[in-house]
Amino acid sequence: MEWSTEQVSWLVKVFQPERSVATLPGGWAGLEEGTRAALLGLSTDVYLAAHAGLVAGAKEAAHELLADTAVCAMVDRLSLKKNAKVVAFGDSHTSDPQSWAVILSELFAARRPDDAISVVISAVSGDTTTHGQIRIGEVIAQQPDWILFFIGGNDARIHGPNLGKTLIDHRETARNLVDIKRRVHQETNAQCLWITPPKVIEDRVARHWALARFGIHFRNEDIARVADAVRQLDAAHVDLFSGLGDLPPDIVTEDGLHFRLSGQKRITLEILRSWSGAVQDGGAAR
Repeated sequence: MEWSTEQVSWLVKVFQPERSVATLPGGWAGLEEGTRAALLGLSTDVYLAAHAGLVAGAKEAAHELLADTAVCAMVDRLSLKKNAKVVAFGDSHTSDPQSWAVILSELFAARRPDDAISVVISAVSGDTTTHGQIRIGEVIAQQPDWILFFIGGNDARIHGPNLGKTLIDHRETARNLVDIKRRVHQETNAQCLWITPPKVIEDRVARHWALARFGIHFRNEDIARVADAVRQLDAAHVDLFSGLGDLPPDIVTEDGLHFRLSGQKRITLEILRSWSGAVQDGGAAR
């Protein structure tokens, strides 16, 4: 099949086959780039070019953010010791090769190189909080200093022509989040920052060339319940649902769900504001 440039970018942005198989016995070895490309229906050259472009965009976004002295101050204010390990835990908003987590890593590398802060991305496209309950054990084993949780949006996903039940009932989402928080508190010394899912542009999701194939829908009223479950954790959090509000069409892709580089840059800024603020107020709640 012949893909347009925008379709290629979307495929590489949203799907990372190597992350989906990482939990299999041989998954840690990863997938060769040619295999990743083939699984996405792309040639290796096309895949590599698209991936490189996304990664380069994240690096550029970090340097643009650091042109603002206020952003530099926020990065400096974060109480991260030398060799600190930060885990970004989530779904496709985080696994995107130019995600907020990649931009954050570039910010640390450029602004605080001597601190050798690492950002480990533990994110799988399509994951729900139920998947998160399974994967959190791998993160706990790493004993990170901080975990930034950006998961739960897919709990509100709906499949099929009728707008019926969500994949995960919002009450189950709340229980899952509480359980993940409990495990991290009991089994690590990590500090946590929780990020609510943002709104989507509903009609774009419903008519997108790829998402429509699987009958995928989202309702912002369902996402609002997930966001509320995050707020009720009584922990430091970033409220993207309220902070971003109704999404400007130009910061999301044509699917109304995933963020363009400008959107990921905006998310990074929102996270930095809340994270540095939590530190200034005496530290994030565990």
